[in-house]
Amino acid sequence: MDPVRNPYAPGAGQRPPELAGRERELRQFEVVLERVARGRPERSMVLTGLRGVGKTVLLNAFRSMAIQKLWGTGKIEARPDQSIRRPVAAALHMALRELSPRHRAPERIEHVLGVLKSFAMAKPLDEPARAAKGPSRWQPGIDAVAVRGRADSGDLEIDLTELFVDAASVATDLGVGIALFIDEMQDVPADDISALCAACHELSQSGGPLIVVGAGLPHLPSVLSASKSYSERLFRYARIDRLDRAAADSALTVPAAQEDVAFEADALDALYEICEGYPFFVQAYGKVTWDLALRTPITSDDVRVAAPEAAAELAVGFFGSRYERATPAERDYMRAMASLGDEPAATADVAEVLGRKPSSLSPARDSLIKKGLIYSAERGLIAFTVPHFGNFLRTQPL
Repeated sequence: MDPVRNPYAPGAGQRPPELAGRERELRQFEVVLERVARGRPERSMVLTGLRGVGKTVLLNAFRSMAIQKLWGTGKIEARPDQSIRRPVAAALHMALRELSPRHRAPERIEHVLGVLKSFAMAKPLDEPARAAKGPSRWQPGIDAVAVRGRADSGDLEIDLTELFVDAASVATDLGVGIALFIDEMQDVPADDISALCAACHELSQSGGPLIVVGAGLPHLPSVLSASKSYSERLFRYARIDRLDRAAADSALTVPAAQEDVAFEADALDALYEICEGYPFFVQAYGKVTWDLALRTPITSDDVRVAAPEAAAELAVGFFGSRYERATPAERDYMRAMASLGDEPAATADVAEVLGRKPSSLSPARDSLIKKGLIYSAERGLIAFTVPHFGNFLRTQPL
């Protein structure tokens, strides 16, 4: 088969040629866009799920929908060691630049850009005093005069609320909205996530047309709930899971049909048994199967030949790169988890496998959570953030 015509796209956040099985979420977001633009009350949205289920792909699809509705949009990827102040400033700067050419009052845009610049340059209240070198030379690249006394107190909760209100007012003038997209939302620092929830809460009460759309690991709702008790009512949560059989088949057959290639039924059976409907695996195995198949239709023999090569690629990239990030103690912890099976494991059982006290393993567990390799499924239970990771560990030599 011609590899140049291969339609499958197993990249990180790369949109597959057929976005199958996500029609319900797309319809939900369509409603959110329409309601917010009409001044109707609506919650911000949060997508959660394991790695490889297509959260980032869906987040980008949502952004494309907002752009088509002439909304202002911006996107950030959260990092655990970085405040969201500067990334949010850059994202909202992009959103305002998208809206400004259509606004009839340039002075209004200029004022909000000035507030945005003040927000970006504000020094956090808890930041230690600078050394004698003087103020930071960093500049946000916003071509406006900073507006003093607005969104520049250094308290992120106050500043973010004021910034959101002012930015939303520009969208109100145009009868549209602003959407801020946050990927890896579980990595937003605790104080910042609290400030973000407070700003969204204030905005929801005032009815400003600005929404936050986040994506993160399955424990993101508990992270938000720990920051603000009202967060479960503040966001609309959508759990993104693996595809059902019909959607998984469509993800393979629809793009193939566009290239005049077909799959035999037993080939689709074999691929679903291997991939279990996880979108990233569907794309990864589909790509290798296409490359190694001799002709159309693709058969179960083609899948059988391709499976070891696809698994080897995943072992190096998708699984191996994550495994390499772990320390020896963290690897022992994950191996113990894997030995207990593929369901969420009790921390007490992991400790028993290792012959240790649970309290002595807390540093390894907490570090693995911080690295995004495992998550707390519920109190006392932990699970891998990556599908099939337990199986990968069980096949690795000690």
